[in-house]
Amino acid sequence: MPSSTTSGRRAAVVLLAAGLLTAGITGCGSSDPSSTTAPSATPSATASATADVLGIRDPWVKAADKGMTAAFGTLVNAGDTDVTITAASTEVSPMELHEMTMRDGKMVMQPKRSGIVIKARSEHVLQPGGDHLMLMNLTRPVQAGDELTVTLTFADGRTQTFTAVAKPFTGAQESYAPGHGQPAPGTSATPAMTMSPTS
Repeated sequence: MPSSTTSGRRAAVVLLAAGLLTAGITGCGSSDPSSTTAPSATPSATASATADVLGIRDPWVKAADKGMTAAFGTLVNAGDTDVTITAASTEVSPMELHEMTMRDGKMVMQPKRSGIVIKARSEHVLQPGGDHLMLMNLTRPVQAGDELTVTLTFADGRTQTFTAVAKPFTGAQESYAPGHGQPAPGTSATPAMTMSPTS
């Protein structure tokens, strides 16, 4: 009888230990997310899907009461492929992509019809006297300190929005021929807009 009691107690202890061991294993599995869940790729996937196409440093707009003005800044392409801007827009004016070129001994401004290309792993500066985003016909004054939202459209259909702060600038004097963007009467040439530095 004593031997059967001892055997019974040993069996009970073995069963109890086995039960605790099983519970412990199950508990570890459910309380430690890293043991059952692979590292999530969702945050990085979401970030890359919504990441800006370009970095934009120091975006600004030349303050102006009426007519035309322009937006500038440094476009940074950290990617491995070239990026082409094909259009820009803002709430205060229609916009065009512009470049400066020599014509008849003068620097003249004209639409950049092929778009603004930012090479892979490089920067492209938008500046007075160079490529810029032209605000063509202001619907209201743009005063120093105003913030304008500009939307870029790229060749692949993607878009990107950034905010540019208006500031006074007297480093260049723009002069625009009447009827910009329309051929002069009797010709097929687009009137030139000149930009020359102040003395």
